[in-house]
Amino acid sequence: MTMHKLTVAKLSKGLKNKEFSALELTEHFLTRINQSDLNAFITITDDLALAQAKAADRKIADGSAGALTGIPYAHKDIFCTTGVKTSAGSKILNPFISPYNATVSYKLNSADMVMLGKANMDEFAMGSSNENSYYGPVKNPWDKGKVPGGSSGGSAAAVAGRLSPFATGTDTGGSIRQPASLCGITGLKPTYGRVSRYGMIAYASSLDQAGPLTQTAEDAALVMNVMAGFDDKDSTSVDREVPDYTQNLGNSIEGLKIGLPKEFFSEGLDGGVAETVMAAVKEFEAMGASVAEISLPNSAHAIPTYYIVAPCECSSNLSRLDGVRYGYRCEDPKDLEDLYLRSRSEGFGAEVKRRIMIGTYALSAGYYDAYYLKAQKVRHLISEDFKKAFRNVDVIMGPVSPTTAFDLGSFKDSVSMYLTDIYTLSLNLAGLPGMSIPAGFSNNMPVGLQLIGNYWSEEMLLNVSHQFQCQTDWHFQMPEGVGV
Repeated sequence: MTMHKLTVAKLSKGLKNKEFSALELTEHFLTRINQSDLNAFITITDDLALAQAKAADRKIADGSAGALTGIPYAHKDIFCTTGVKTSAGSKILNPFISPYNATVSYKLNSADMVMLGKANMDEFAMGSSNENSYYGPVKNPWDKGKVPGGSSGGSAAAVAGRLSPFATGTDTGGSIRQPASLCGITGLKPTYGRVSRYGMIAYASSLDQAGPLTQTAEDAALVMNVMAGFDDKDSTSVDREVPDYTQNLGNSIEGLKIGLPKEFFSEGLDGGVAETVMAAVKEFEAMGASVAEISLPNSAHAIPTYYIVAPCECSSNLSRLDGVRYGYRCEDPKDLEDLYLRSRSEGFGAEVKRRIMIGTYALSAGYYDAYYLKAQKVRHLISEDFKKAFRNVDVIMGPVSPTTAFDLGSFKDSVSMYLTDIYTLSLNLAGLPGMSIPAGFSNNMPVGLQLIGNYWSEEMLLNVSHQFQCQTDWHFQMPEGVGV
């Protein structure tokens, strides 16, 4: 039975109509995960998943089931989960069993969903290729010699490889949208403050935002109905009414004004990716949308700005990991200083150490004004560019990544890797919502179209994406052998 090919929406109907049980569905996906060689999971929670599936079946039987009762998912290993290891892809948290649930974990549990396991990721979400994980790199289901993107690479590979109907992810500088693009699936990064960050291990607190990775925009809307909302445990959460994201998925996009930033289509963009993106834009024109060129002049400064702001915040956030209270501790420390030094140098990977050191340097006396303060001023200018653009357009479109998925191990220096985030970073600096949806292929690898909306416009983005997916079938394309 090919249950794994079905979307969340179709699985929900199938469970409701008793075509299969939550237990059968869960067992099916667990079998697929255990047979997979993608390295998409750090922890597989077989026993917990089966118990949750049985509980879901009881709710379906007595008529108290919700829309997503019994739907399995992969949970990025950055969300705390009671009694299950939460490592954030790092050696330093390898022994850590969380004593509490993140708010997102709590909400998914409350919706009676089934957690299949914790998805692999770049260590502390620092990376664009999922090669920085202590647990080894994740492979792209379309070509196992290529990266799935990062940091939510395990989540994206799990959905693209049909090991899970959907997965949670987090996006600090593109970590939902870029892997979604490289793996040919749908990924939504909501407005900053829309989804609670409580219990989500922080990388850069002013940039991190959780969101869903799914096959379709309709599935993303269903999951957002559960994930979104105010949380008084999170000081960055915004108290704003949550709409029903599925309500307006049928709205026409006639008259939609699309802006194409000229900076996104300049040097560095692969020709095949550019063609695929423009073909997708023409599809929107055929549906009655109008297209205009716009400018985001400060987007060129997004990479240096991000790579000062984010490391500064990470050096502060990760200072708590010192080998004293929890996590990895070095063997036989001579004294407290030795405990700190060795636990941190042995526990953190190379990229995390690099960013901690950059951040500590930029925040140090004499450099704070020169680097951090200046970066925050440029961040404001980037945000203003978007505000001006949205006075004239409803949505901004462009590529997610300059190229399709690149070969594992092909980037030898960090700066070249950082440049792959050129189209995604500015959204996080501004706190805006963005999506990646499958738009076609180049060199037999998936290409994502990026949609950027104004603050709190997730509903509109989901509808625009859904309308595109009603006219195309890129989102139903699967890697060879996956549909069997």
